[in-house]
Amino acid sequence: MEERDKDIIRQNQAEDEIDFVEIIQKLWRNRRFILKVTAVFAVLGFIIAISTPNVYTASCTMVPQTGQKSPGGSLGGLAAMAGINLGSMSSGEVLSPTVYPIIMTNVNFQKELIYSKFHFIGVEEPISLYEYYTDKKYQKFSLIRAIKKYTIGLPGVIIGAIKGKPVETDTEKSDSSSLQSLTIKEKKIADLLNTSLNLNVNSKDGYISLSSNMPEPILAAELAQKGQELLQKYITELKLEKVANNLEFVERNYEEGKRNFESKQAELARFRDANKSLSSAVAKTQEEKLISEYNLLLGIYTELAKQKEQAKIAVTETTPILTIIEPVVVPNEKSGPRRTMMLFIYTFLGLIIAIGVVFVVPYLEENFIQNIKKYRFIPKIV
Repeated sequence: MEERDKDIIRQNQAEDEIDFVEIIQKLWRNRRFILKVTAVFAVLGFIIAISTPNVYTASCTMVPQTGQKSPGGSLGGLAAMAGINLGSMSSGEVLSPTVYPIIMTNVNFQKELIYSKFHFIGVEEPISLYEYYTDKKYQKFSLIRAIKKYTIGLPGVIIGAIKGKPVETDTEKSDSSSLQSLTIKEKKIADLLNTSLNLNVNSKDGYISLSSNMPEPILAAELAQKGQELLQKYITELKLEKVANNLEFVERNYEEGKRNFESKQAELARFRDANKSLSSAVAKTQEEKLISEYNLLLGIYTELAKQKEQAKIAVTETTPILTIIEPVVVPNEKSGPRRTMMLFIYTFLGLIIAIGVVFVVPYLEENFIQNIKKYRFIPKIV
């Protein structure tokens, strides 16, 4: 029994060795085909690698202001007893950094960035991104763009030729002139900016970094700088809007507190005039109650007056929301592309595809498509 098991094991090992030898022999017989396919992909990878423009990265690191003040302090409970809500009176609250990326996708933010002027190599005067990417005189020939257009993008080119050029609507002449929108050309540039300008929020360490990837070093630095300035501007505007709303809220509560205080003050005065000689315990108790309510409303009224002055000061504050700890610097070295890695990837991809074809074609002929080799586009595998 043991001898039989050993024979079976030896037989299986021999079959595995035979299969492995057959695989090596098959690859060797088709080595020319494998080398040709691999060489084609290597050349393609080389062309793409040298045609891909350089990428320069500029970045800056900022620390957002996240402190909050407690609204009203211990006065909040007393104000609630008097029917006044101080819950929304915090002027120290700021936007969470997690919403900063959403601000950068705002239509107004993108439009302002699109029409901001930057320096481009070969262009004497600074021009806007819109002008640079839409005016044909600034467009440089790109082999990669041409290959993509007439390979992957060929269906879109054909469909566009059939449909014709889309008509861009004039948003200023529309009935909904208050609604913001991007034209087709602006949308394309905005999509480019969404991939070129990145904001990373590090919630753990409490800082944010803004980076720009562009084909020119000065352009990358200027775009990162402009993005940081616009982000600072929009966050500040949102805070000022919130502070202005807070001032309006405080003033309403101040007027309400003032009316309550003056009403209680007049009520206490009338009671004292009507009871000049306090002889009964009931009158004394009533006076003590009125004095207690008067003192409570006086404290609330005084605190509301302070809140009003603080809110007025907060409106005029211009302290930066973002503190820059690493400013933007013009990059001296490119950050991409990694051309050697691109060449290796394309060469390896060609090798894998060639080996796959060597084994797939005979399998298809044997199981699915007879005489598959009669087709001219099918390589002859031996």
